[in-house]
Amino acid sequence: MADARTGSRKGWLNALGLHRSELRAWAMYDWAVSSMQTVITTAVFPIYFIQVAGADRTPEAATQSLGYANTVAAIAIALLAPILGAVADFKAAKKRFLFAFMLIGVVATAGMFFIDRGELLFASAMFVLSIAGAAGSMTFYEALLPHIATEEEIDRVSTAAYAIGYIGGGLLLAINLAWISNPGLLGLPTGDGITPDQATLPARLAFVSVGVWWLLFSIPLFRTVPEPPRTVESDEGSTANPFAVAFSRLGETLREMRLYKQAFLAMLAFTIYNDGIQTIVKMATAFGAEIGIERPALIKAILLVQFVGIPFAFAFGTLAGKLGAKLSILLGLVVYTGICIYAYGIHTEREFYILAVLVGLVQGGTQALSRSLFASMVPKHKSGEFFGFYSVFEKFGGILGPLVFAIAIGQTGSSRGAILWVIAFFVIGGAILATVNVKEGERAARDADANLRGV
Repeated sequence: MADARTGSRKGWLNALGLHRSELRAWAMYDWAVSSMQTVITTAVFPIYFIQVAGADRTPEAATQSLGYANTVAAIAIALLAPILGAVADFKAAKKRFLFAFMLIGVVATAGMFFIDRGELLFASAMFVLSIAGAAGSMTFYEALLPHIATEEEIDRVSTAAYAIGYIGGGLLLAINLAWISNPGLLGLPTGDGITPDQATLPARLAFVSVGVWWLLFSIPLFRTVPEPPRTVESDEGSTANPFAVAFSRLGETLREMRLYKQAFLAMLAFTIYNDGIQTIVKMATAFGAEIGIERPALIKAILLVQFVGIPFAFAFGTLAGKLGAKLSILLGLVVYTGICIYAYGIHTEREFYILAVLVGLVQGGTQALSRSLFASMVPKHKSGEFFGFYSVFEKFGGILGPLVFAIAIGQTGSSRGAILWVIAFFVIGGAILATVNVKEGERAARDADANLRGV
């Protein structure tokens, strides 16, 4: 009976893509960092930013400032990621860089505790650092994926990590929502006589909880996932200056882009359609607040996205096994187009909840499969460099989408008109993705890894 139970457990873990300890430990980082993405990027902090840090400005002006803060963070990572990724490849230091960026993000989120009314500049600085820490750490985290998962596993592992991220981020958000809605649960003061500092204390403690959660649940990755072995190319010396090698490798990759045409096409497509996805993720609560949805309903809607996303992230991994990652992503983009059309006409809490369910259907699966599709077409010995480029392209998506949204608000006077502009990102990105030859991309990656030497 024990053997049967063990076999059953291994069977469902294999189906989920979590059948080895290093795969589970790697996926736990999604659990850790997703707390920042739900509480800080999406749910609690944007509302706090607009209503507290931006209290001296109109809601539209504060929303615009949030869009610009996202843009600054994206530019910072875009400038650093490819260089540091190539250095990490050469020095076998992906985990060290991951740790450094994680620590920046943890300190910044905890530092949000000190943001007071009207401190828009300080709030923007902490937000930029937290975004940069999360995005930078994800560059090196995702660069580990092709080293720990086989070609047959990679889609399931990536989607499983996203699903676990939904659980982790959603769980902490639920806890935060409980004490924000009912501060008495933590023994915090309530009632009409509380001071402004006491009124904001539940949200500020939520920011601290993100830093603690993020740090604590990162430990399994650092303890269990091995650093990929160091390899150098035939024309490189093992004692060469790592930054000189990094710039040399970047130049070489750009000159040989035709050899990795399919990977770069997939990355370009991702850049464009991810513009739309990130705009929805980052601006959803600000949009809801602007059209009159109350804070508890906004946070519940984000929580709904998280828990709807859990089974559907796993489902996208299964779907990719039947249809392939590329076609599964394209189906997700069709749904996103419908989401934008629906969002334009919403007015009530009920409609906002329906919107949250629709986003939950496709958000995790689409992004997870984008990651695994790209990972399947990059040389393993250059995974840090290529995911550095991937991060640049992703951050340009983070730059253009919120920037266009902010400009559209200035032109139309509200977020409602701006939401329709997002459809263009899904249409154009999907059209480029449709041209990608995945088999050719996978073959190019294998050929590039064929003649290497260990150090």
